Amino acid sequence: MTTFDDRERSYEAKFAHDADLRFKAEARRNRLLGEWAAQMLGKEGEEARTYAMTVVTSDFEEPGEGDVLRKVVSDLDGKSDETAIRAKMAELLVEARRQILEEN
Repeated sequence: MTTFDDRERSYEAKFAHDADLRFKAEARRNRLLGEWAAQMLGKEGEEARTYAMTVVTSDFEEPGEGDVLRKVVSDLDGKSDETAIRAKMAELLVEARRQILEEN
């Protein structure tokens, strides 16, 4: 095996690892966002957990985070605006990444 082959495998493994971490962080961010939105909607306990999971699953409708944003903006109509929700999503992505890295 050549050094080039080793390097190529290393890059492929890193790419796969980074993609996995990105997926986990985005899913965690969506759950955290769902929990935050549930609190704003006055949901507690199992109802809040169920709502948070609907936010997570809404991300599977199309590529990107637009589907999640639309759902939460629609659900929080009158309680929060799109700009505030986008800011919360960015904040929670940082938190989700931190949590994922601490778990690994």
